Amino acid sequence: MELINGFHLKNIRGDVLGGLTAAVVALPLALAFGETALGAGGAIYGLYGAVVVGFLAALFGGTPAQVSGPTGPMSVTVAAVVATLVSADVPKDLSAGEILPLVMAAVVVGGLFQILFGILRLGKYITLVPYSVVSGFMSGIGVIIICVELGNLLGISTDGKVIERLTTVFSNFQPYGPAISVSIMTLGIVFLTPRRISQWVPSPLLALLIVTPLSLIFFGNTELARIGDVPTDGLNPSLPNFQRVLSDQKFLQIILKAGLTLAVLGAIDSLLTSLVADNISETRHKSDRELIGQGIGNAVAGFFTGLPGAGATMRTVINVKSGGSTPLSGVVHSVVLLIVLVGAGPFAAVIPKALLAGILIKVGLDIIDWGFIFRAQRLSLKTASVMYGVLLMTVFWNLIWAVLVGVFIANMLTIDSITETQLEGMEADNPIDSEANNNAANAQLPSDEKALLDRCAGEVMLFRLKGPLSFGAAKGITERMMLVRNYKVLILDITDVPRLGVTATLAIEDMVQEALNNSRTAYVAGATGRVKERLAKFGVDVIGTRKEALTAAIDSLSV
Repeated sequence: MELINGFHLKNIRGDVLGGLTAAVVALPLALAFGETALGAGGAIYGLYGAVVVGFLAALFGGTPAQVSGPTGPMSVTVAAVVATLVSADVPKDLSAGEILPLVMAAVVVGGLFQILFGILRLGKYITLVPYSVVSGFMSGIGVIIICVELGNLLGISTDGKVIERLTTVFSNFQPYGPAISVSIMTLGIVFLTPRRISQWVPSPLLALLIVTPLSLIFFGNTELARIGDVPTDGLNPSLPNFQRVLSDQKFLQIILKAGLTLAVLGAIDSLLTSLVADNISETRHKSDRELIGQGIGNAVAGFFTGLPGAGATMRTVINVKSGGSTPLSGVVHSVVLLIVLVGAGPFAAVIPKALLAGILIKVGLDIIDWGFIFRAQRLSLKTASVMYGVLLMTVFWNLIWAVLVGVFIANMLTIDSITETQLEGMEADNPIDSEANNNAANAQLPSDEKALLDRCAGEVMLFRLKGPLSFGAAKGITERMMLVRNYKVLILDITDVPRLGVTATLAIEDMVQEALNNSRTAYVAGATGRVKERLAKFGVDVIGTRKEALTAAIDSLSV
């Protein structure tokens, strides 16, 4: 029996078990991400987000086994929004109580952007981000999480962006003993728990259950920072401060920019996790539907003061390996967290912040793409430069600009590499440079065509283009136009060109015209189908084959 969006009751046991296991992993992470994003008292908002986003993204999304909730990139972005709102550039009359409603306005806007991405069918383009950019960005997020949590790990109060927090830690380096003790215990558990135990009880939850009681026993009377009072009345609607946003252009710019950042990063995070889910579950997700589902989840979360979320890789993998295969598992995960939210407030209130910092330090280290960082320079210097550049821009500049600049540079390098390949034939078949080059070029031709070219006695220039020609190849074609004057006949062979861009077509047209202007004969050979149609639209005549062009060249030279 099938319900909506891929639910199958025949797998209800596996989905319930998968959702329950995912919820166990999500609980400490949601609290930790909430604390990171919104500071003191923010842990509960991470749990709100896990409940709302996890439920709605599962219900309306396009990846059956995906579990969604607060993630590292999303929490770091929210923290940046908070830092911007409390900066000197924002009007001074903004009180602490007004910050959260403004942040939630950005969350709602981000969700609406994601829905728009899905409606415009942009999902397939978002997943085309080069790996070097994704690696640098994710590693940058890992570094940010570690830097942000370093203060809580040492018991030093910090605030602001990465540089500000690090400056505070090192300029006021007075570690607090109880916090360090809690951190060491937490790190020991999350790093050293044997796999045979962690597969049944995830190490973050184990740290939560062990270290919290110990902190009460040994440090109950100290000033050890804890989460504090946690509401136990479940989810309550709360309207974001749209009125303030719409009435103040400064706020409007901040919220729109923050919303777009959340939407883009959430989309990338979710769709990359969808690819992981496809691989381990042997299914195929629907990118655009997934974006709509994530957008609905985030937009609604903003009305319940929930931290925005995305597809969470760790929780998704655990869900699938525990038996989850349909959206029912994501719904179960959210229901379990809602039950915890209602009944576990007193326990959550005494969780030390140093404990959450220890858990997040492990998360940050796991997010960093260590394997690629250490071998990128051996694979390609250009790739390594892009990856390291994106990493540094992510940490010290801006998340969204890091991705945009990284994608732009990576694509330019790719176009340059493709262009070199496209123009290889033009370099090889230029027989004027030397007799050795001429012999090497001619050797690539069939024997009958080679014989025809030899009969031309060096008075024919044969250019062979290969592969789809984009605007990148246009420059190379144009640069070779001056060589036309050294020959009596130009043959431009595009037999192996399946696609011709407009810019490259214009370059070919200019090359042919340059030959004619210099009283030379020009032939374009081998074009078929759409390539031939496009050349015809530009007024470029096409001869049949390369062999026919060589024969025509001999005839023209004998006249």
